[in-house]
Amino acid sequence: MYQLRAATAGDVEAIATIWHLGWSDGHLGHVPDALYQHRSFDDLRALVPARLGATTVASDGERVVGFVVVRDDEVEQIYVAPPARGSGVAGELLGHAETVIGERHDRAWLAVVAGNDRARRFYTRQGWSDEGPFDYQAEAGGSTLTVPAQRYEKAVQR
Repeated sequence: MYQLRAATAGDVEAIATIWHLGWSDGHLGHVPDALYQHRSFDDLRALVPARLGATTVASDGERVVGFVVVRDDEVEQIYVAPPARGSGVAGELLGHAETVIGERHDRAWLAVVAGNDRARRFYTRQGWSDEGPFDYQAEAGGSTLTVPAQRYEKAVQR
């Protein structure tokens, strides 16, 4: 069983590592080339501290195995370390995000690149609906880049 808890400054390296591995798995070949130069490990590590207050981690004892970032009504990031995939931890993290969003909103949303089939199947299994294509503004080097994505939504309790 995994424990969910608020992220701390001591989790930055683990979050960045999981984010980098997961981002590479799900996005390579599916996003504009210009985004790749902003998704190195160091780039993602630099993005983590500003998100710590909105981040929940899943841990297996001392080891962080996944995380989710909630911003307003958006599940902004959710990633699980490769060895923990298929263990149910992603569902626990997503359920937690839905609960957090449901405290303030009726609907939650997230963006997923169209080519990330594994993630899209996961969200569908979790009751999320594909609401169609849209242009997501991804943070990149102090600016944003437009990334074609699919918008998924789910009604959450308020």
